[in-house]
Amino acid sequence: MSTLRRLLAACLVVLALAGATMARAQTPVERHGQLRVEGNRILGADGRPAVLRGMSLFWSQWKGGFYNADAVRWLAEDWRVDVIRVAVAVEPGGYLAHPEREWRKAERAIEAAIGAGLYVIVDWHAHNPHPEAAAAFFERVAQRWGDRPNLMYETWNEPLPDHGWAEVVKPYHEAVIPRIRRHDPDNLVVAGVPSWTQDVDVAARDPLAFANVAYALHFYAGTHRQELRDKAQAALDAGAALFVSEWGTTNADGDGPVDVEESRRWWDFMAANQLSDLNWSINDKDESSAALRPGASRRGGWREGDLTESGRLVRARLRTLAR
Repeated sequence: MSTLRRLLAACLVVLALAGATMARAQTPVERHGQLRVEGNRILGADGRPAVLRGMSLFWSQWKGGFYNADAVRWLAEDWRVDVIRVAVAVEPGGYLAHPEREWRKAERAIEAAIGAGLYVIVDWHAHNPHPEAAAAFFERVAQRWGDRPNLMYETWNEPLPDHGWAEVVKPYHEAVIPRIRRHDPDNLVVAGVPSWTQDVDVAARDPLAFANVAYALHFYAGTHRQELRDKAQAALDAGAALFVSEWGTTNADGDGPVDVEESRRWWDFMAANQLSDLNWSINDKDESSAALRPGASRRGGWREGDLTESGRLVRARLRTLAR
C-alpha cells in the first residue's frame, strides 16, 4: 500500500471513530428533541418513533435520598437511561402534608435530569384523586420547566379499580391538563387509567380531547400476563398512544420471585410496538422489585454487588439496548 493510501485509510479510521464518539456523546434529548403524539406512536422531532427506556425513582417521601444529581448522572452514564421518572409521593406523608419538602426533592431530580440531557417524567404518585392539588402542582412545574423539551407530565399514577374512567378519571385529567397547557402547550402528558393504570382499552374507546397525550400502562411481570398485553394491543389498535411509565420484574406487590421469562415476553411486546418504558425502581428497600440491595449508596457508583437480581437484569437490558 502506498504512503498516500495509508494516510487516506488512517484518515477514514479517524473520521469513523470521531463520528462514533459524536453519536455516543449525543444525549437522549439531543437525539430525539421535542416529542409529540401522532396516531398511536410517540415521535421525535425528526418524525421517527422515539423509544425511551429508563428507571423510575421510588416514592419520594420514603426514598428521597436518591433524588440527587449524582444518582441521576450515574443512571445516565452507567445504566445508559434515556429517561427518569420522578415519583412525587402525594400520600401518605407526601406532597399534601409537606409540599415544599417534596417540591425540593423533585426540583433536584428534575434539574439533574435536564442537566444530563435526559427526559424526565414528573409523576403525581397517588392512588386517590386530588384534582385541585394536582392541577396547582403541575401548573407550578409547567411554569418552571415547561419550555424544556425534557419534560413529561404523568398526571395521575394509578387510579384504583373503583375510579371509573368516564365518572372520575377522565374528568380529573380534563381539570388538570388545561392548567399545564396554560404554560406548556407542547410537552407530552401521560395520563393514568383505572385499575392501577391497566384499563388502557377503556380509555382508548373514550379518549381525552387534547393533543400530545399518551396513556400510561403499568405491569408487573409476575402478575400481569397475556390478558393485559391483549388490553394494550386493543388500545393501540383503537389509535391510542401508550407509554409504559412503570413496570416490574416481580409480582404486583413489588415482591416475590423475579419472573425473567414473562419479563422477556413484555420486552418483546414493547419492542414490537415501539413503546417506551421505565422500570420500578431505584431504591434499596428490602423487596425483590428494588434495583438496589439494602444499604446501597444514594449517590450512584453502584457495583455488581450493590444490585439485586432485578437490578442486574434491568441494567443489562438497558446497556444492551443503548449500544
